[in-house]
Amino acid sequence: MKVSSTIKNSSQQNEMTVKTENSTKSIMIPAKSVGGGSSVNGAELLFLSLATCYCNDIYREAAKRSIIIDSVEVTVTGEFGSEGEPARNIGYQVDVKSAQTSDPEIERLIEYVDHIAEIHNTLRKGIAVTLVRT
Repeated sequence: MKVSSTIKNSSQQNEMTVKTENSTKSIMIPAKSVGGGSSVNGAELLFLSLATCYCNDIYREAAKRSIIIDSVEVTVTGEFGSEGEPARNIGYQVDVKSAQTSDPEIERLIEYVDHIAEIHNTLRKGIAVTLVRT
């Protein structure tokens, strides 16, 4: 599965697109009101990526187990230091509600998804990110 994300930013305009295989979607995030760039920073988007991955994976894995999920809330927190320093102390909390499923079964699902969430595992492995010049 090939995935790409693009931001085009200039003079109070912010265009963001994400693409998986042949499916392209726009994301609406305003530009900064002063200066260039996005009004949402990369740290916020990184943490949102972790939260979104986990949420989506809960629903995917629940469906495989025929579990009906009523709601999912994921909150990711962490810290960034000086410019150029990586994040530290990243953690997340999960609240999964299901009126039709026992608490122990939901807990097993939560633990399982923690082990297979792709974005989490990408960060946990420390994969290289390479600047490609054209």
